Amino acid sequence: MLSGPGGLGGGQSYHAEYAWVDRKVVRDVRIDVADGRITAVVPGSPPPPGATRLAGLTLPGFANAHSHAFHRALRGRASGPGTFWSWRERMYALAGRLDPDQYYTLARATYAEMALAGVTCVGEFHYLHHPPDGASYDDPNEMAHSLLAAAADAGIRITLLDTLYLTSTVDGGELVGPQRRFGDGSVGAWADRVAQLPVRPHLRVGVAAHSVRAVPAHLLPEVVTVAAGRPLHVHLSEQPAENAACLARYGRTPTQVLAEAGALGPTTTAVHATHLADEDIALLGQARTTVCLCPTTERDLGDGIGPARPLADAGCALCLGSDSHAVIDPFEEARAMELNERLRSQQRGHFAVADLVETATRHGHAALGWPDAGSIAVGARADLVTVRLDTVRTAGYDDPAAAVIFAATAADVTDVVVDGRPIVHNGQHKLIEDAPRALASAIEAVWS
Repeated sequence: MLSGPGGLGGGQSYHAEYAWVDRKVVRDVRIDVADGRITAVVPGSPPPPGATRLAGLTLPGFANAHSHAFHRALRGRASGPGTFWSWRERMYALAGRLDPDQYYTLARATYAEMALAGVTCVGEFHYLHHPPDGASYDDPNEMAHSLLAAAADAGIRITLLDTLYLTSTVDGGELVGPQRRFGDGSVGAWADRVAQLPVRPHLRVGVAAHSVRAVPAHLLPEVVTVAAGRPLHVHLSEQPAENAACLARYGRTPTQVLAEAGALGPTTTAVHATHLADEDIALLGQARTTVCLCPTTERDLGDGIGPARPLADAGCALCLGSDSHAVIDPFEEARAMELNERLRSQQRGHFAVADLVETATRHGHAALGWPDAGSIAVGARADLVTVRLDTVRTAGYDDPAAAVIFAATAADVTDVVVDGRPIVHNGQHKLIEDAPRALASAIEAVWS
């Protein structure tokens, strides 16, 4: 069950009608693959004998840089009025119900939905560690193993962002109710558990500090030490209330708290970063911190619109996540980055199509610790996503990439290759025969 995505040892050739190469669309591209890597990229090539034809536009695999897999069970069940905080109570009710088997089944189906949408790697921000009473399973990483098996069986790579969660409020409130599942009690206990996580071909282990609400400022330097050499992710300024509480407790913004702890930098990804002061944006940019925007979740929860263009101008790489999975659609996340800026400024043209593609692909993989993924280039991981150009959404294009980024949906994906292994063909998942039914049964099992 933990075999993970595997390459085609004997080699395989693909012939793409159009492909995204060197930040532009080129036509009739032969892509040779061996042992999970791209070995040749030849534009203007006739189809070689035996090559697999990829009709449409072939892009690098998408990276979903921020996921809470279990939130998928909330879609269509938590859409009433309220705020982020009222939605959170429904999420906690769900968090209190899951056992390891249910977690595996739900995550497997959720990752299959991601694969069908063109996601080849997911960053799972994982804090559902323990039984409901806050004790420990016999294997303290039992819930993590469910996620790793789910990703392997859905055919995608995973970066497990094992999350430290110690307090319920910025001023140190105790974990209560379902939150007790999240906590390890101390940085040391958390670090010891993280050290026991396995090594797998389809796995990177990263770490996360949930937020300034959940990790006291004086402990953040210890988190930075544990994170050394790994991706470090953190929820940042998702809500104005978080900022206000942090200012009241520390006299500093969450970004300033992270900066003083040495937690910003090129291997750090700040998730959401929605409500930032100009000084915060400057700090993130100066440190070359990556920012992960989750536009569909941020609008679903009424969080607000993050300052994408100012962050990019300050020097931050931007990537994308589906977070609570209000939808799982990398095209929607990518175009929302531009469209949100249009709403804010009442002007068009803040990001080029090439920038949006890079945000959905290369930047996300790098933020998850896979810098060799996210491009169609010799030596890169053989992750390919082919999108139809003849659907009612994409037909009539002048620029294939613009048609895909601004109009396509996940339903237009036909083929997905992960590390040289075909995972989706003709819009069907090759490993999970009926993904919609798998989702429905997994979600029903949780709530019943």
